Amino acid sequence: MGIFSSIWNKITNHKPAAAPAPAPTAAPAGAAPTAAPASLPPVDVEAVLSGLAASKGGGGNWRTSIVDLLKLLDLDSSLSARKELAEELNVHAGEHGSAEQNIALSKAVWQKLAENGGQVPASLRD
Repeated sequence: MGIFSSIWNKITNHKPAAAPAPAPTAAPAGAAPTAAPASLPPVDVEAVLSGLAASKGGGGNWRTSIVDLLKLLDLDSSLSARKELAEELNVHAGEHGSAEQNIALSKAVWQKLAENGGQVPASLRD
């Protein structure tokens, strides 16, 4: 499992497990049944993280700091973990560990959360 998957799982409170198979829908006579598409409500990422930060006494500057976001989620925030995340999200801004890369990485994480069904304010994605 990649680092982004760990971030997503922590936010959505899902544990890695086999997803249940969707129930088949009725099909016309002689046709094979088809699986119904799963419809999950979007996750309000900012609300989840705000609540987590409040429960931990603040959470640092998780909205703009990738290090603070990873720490808030109890994930590895080391330079090697951030290098791995940068490769995973194809972020190549600045030197590894630089402010430029950390800012780009933070924005890439917010964008990827939004692409995966998270409700993320535009101010965090820009």
